[in-house]
Amino acid sequence: MQVLAVTPEIYPLIKTGGLADVTGALPIALARQGIATKTLVPGFPQVLAAVAPSVPLLSYPDLHGGKASVFAAKASGLDLLILDAPHLFERAGGPYGDASGMDWPDNWRRFAALGFVGADIAEGAIPAFVPDLVHVHDWQAALTLAYMRYGKAADTPSVITVHNLAFQGRFGAGIFAELGLPVAAMSLDGVEYYGGVGYLKAGLQAAWAITTVSPTYAVEIGTPEFGMGLDGLIAQRAEDLTGIVNGIDVDIWDPETDGQLKATYSAKTLKARAANRKAVEERFGLVHDGSPLFCVVSRLTWQKGLDVMAGVLDELVASGMRLAVLGSGDAALEGALLAAAARHSGRVGVVIGYDEGLSHLMQGGCDAILIPSRFEPCGLTQLYGLRYGCVPIVARTGGLADTVIDANEAALAAGVATGFQFEPESGHALVHAVKRAIAAHEAPKAWATIQRQGMKADLSWDRSAAKYADLYRSLVARRTA
Repeated sequence: MQVLAVTPEIYPLIKTGGLADVTGALPIALARQGIATKTLVPGFPQVLAAVAPSVPLLSYPDLHGGKASVFAAKASGLDLLILDAPHLFERAGGPYGDASGMDWPDNWRRFAALGFVGADIAEGAIPAFVPDLVHVHDWQAALTLAYMRYGKAADTPSVITVHNLAFQGRFGAGIFAELGLPVAAMSLDGVEYYGGVGYLKAGLQAAWAITTVSPTYAVEIGTPEFGMGLDGLIAQRAEDLTGIVNGIDVDIWDPETDGQLKATYSAKTLKARAANRKAVEERFGLVHDGSPLFCVVSRLTWQKGLDVMAGVLDELVASGMRLAVLGSGDAALEGALLAAAARHSGRVGVVIGYDEGLSHLMQGGCDAILIPSRFEPCGLTQLYGLRYGCVPIVARTGGLADTVIDANEAALAAGVATGFQFEPESGHALVHAVKRAIAAHEAPKAWATIQRQGMKADLSWDRSAAKYADLYRSLVARRTA
């Protein structure tokens, strides 16, 4: 089977979050299922720097205001189609905004172009590659499916994966005339959304199937609390919606071989983690004592619930923990955490920014990782924590609820616990969960059992890829029936 994937990000070429990890790992896992994937990705500077240009497969004299072309490339085991459109994608800053974090005002145009080209390829614009199915990711790629629906590829099976429903790609109605879609598309069952144009909404409307990144999140987004205004549409399409938990790249995230660690280890050699622990303590200016070392590796945003954690941080420190925080985001939240580090010198350390190597070291050296998200479609940091014996302490929501087994009395007695869960948005519940973890940490054998139980979990992409493969095959069979 030949699949066209369309995504704004793909690891290791361009990454702002977990979306890139998924789109980089899934094609490789699908290949083991007999499915070949070519991924269309914008020609951001980071992407062009990582690949060798080749003869264009497609050329556009005027793609939303400038010349553009598509060429094939290979990188890190991935088959890529690069949309080289300098007027749209070759800019300083991030993929979606400038260096100050402000969104590019023409994002509607940039990702309409990506969708237009995706639909072109779906229609057979590259004769040597006519996909059997098209799989798009998030709002930036979603318009692909609208162009397909109103074009020549309406009968090509399609899947859209929602990585986070909060990001929808909503724009004013004034852009519609420049999208090149028929007038009929500006309707309730098309791209129209609350009087404007909704890219994600358009994809959800047009896709043959919808997936999201955990079973619990698939249920949550059909409710007003988590549906972000799209719960009605999600509920309408409930029969076409599947929740499939993300995997992780177990070759990159492997404590036995990870070159980012001071000392590698396995479930049988957990004591070797001490060298990593010491390195984390030194990097964050923390005292060296026997108290449990917790960490946070996260974007510092409202969604992640870190304002809730900041509000009870004095109480958490008083309970006996130390904390290392790596992340960036909301300026007020950054300030609150830095202030806490100043108040609790040697007990709380904060590094503003993101450092991939440091994140590996923290997973390999800290005792537990805190993830107090208000909502979390899947989450990857808790999976990394499980893999590295860094016990996850998570809010009971989305993929966090699906992947961590709470260390309640029954689970501890059965030896199946892998972490600690608590009610979202509750500082009191978070403090209680931390105190439970500290109490468990005081019994080294019981704590090691929790670590080892998490480390033996199958976190690879193989099981998830098999579910995607089954979905793909069912859709292609429907087309040919």
